[in-house]
Amino acid sequence: MSEQTSDKNVDGAPEQDSGVSIPKSAKKWYAVHAYSGMEKSVQRALVERIERAEMQDMFGQILVPTEEVIEVKNGKKSVTERRLFPSYVFVEMEMTDDTWHLVKNTSKVTGFIGGKSNKPAPIPRHEIEKVLQQVQDGVEKPRPKVLYEVGEVVRIKEGPFTDFNGNVEEVNYAKSKVRVNVTIFGRATPVDLEFAQVEKV
Repeated sequence: MSEQTSDKNVDGAPEQDSGVSIPKSAKKWYAVHAYSGMEKSVQRALVERIERAEMQDMFGQILVPTEEVIEVKNGKKSVTERRLFPSYVFVEMEMTDDTWHLVKNTSKVTGFIGGKSNKPAPIPRHEIEKVLQQVQDGVEKPRPKVLYEVGEVVRIKEGPFTDFNGNVEEVNYAKSKVRVNVTIFGRATPVDLEFAQVEKV
């Protein structure tokens, strides 16, 4: 008898190995439109309002996707943050009347994006995964603020070749350097320069 019941659970239903007994989160990602430049302020306000309303269980991450950008000024590198989606805050949440009101009535929020105004459509999973990957890549590999392309004409603004124009032959983002082909006395000469030493023409 015990052999027959060993593959059943307490309710008498067959055991499932797929983990279906674990409740699947009803949280989905939604795009919220905020006043330009107020994304971080909206993010902070949402966190505070969720805590005050004790609705933490209904919300997951609140994200303002940014990437790090390397800027070179006067030979010095500085890393700044750039918003990937200006005016947008991404909110992981269970959509109910209460959570909808909490987000919609947050200061500097103009509303949800997609779907109907009172029934927003969640962001498809593959889309939000792309956003999260972009954020991760931006942290691991900061991008230079100015991007150069092979073949592009640049002007040299520092060093012995100041005011010469040349074609970009190679771009090394890891070292923030470009190799520029400069024509001197009728001969093409490759010169390695820092990003800060050249500018787009």
